[in-house]
Amino acid sequence: VQLQAYGGGLVQAGGSLRLSCAASGRTLTNYDLGWFRQAPGKEREFAAGMHWRGGSSYYADSVKGRFTISRDNAKNTMYLQMNSLKPEDTAVYYCAARQGAGQYAYWGQGTQVTVSS
Repeated sequence: VQLQAYGGGLVQAGGSLRLSCAASGRTLTNYDLGWFRQAPGKEREFAAGMHWRGGSSYYADSVKGRFTISRDNAKNTMYLQMNSLKPEDTAVYYCAARQGAGQYAYWGQGTQVTVSS
């Protein structure tokens, strides 16, 4: 599976962005999906995830209630809708996919999100 993330940019605090992650090579239907982020000088951290079976989603406490992960199987694409953005959300955002439990095996190249105060 090849993943390509896009949609990042510069936005003011309180604004919104939607990130997209297009998959190729295989369909994402049977993959758990995830969004991670890495701020300058910090380790990469989990932001949002979605189970392939049932489509349940889960979030890091820092983004819960503001971010929404979704998928469009027909377009083989996953999304991260980000609302009420804060300067601390500034990071490179990565999409990822995995089959079953364990580590995410497939990663996109990252897209920069910058939130100005």
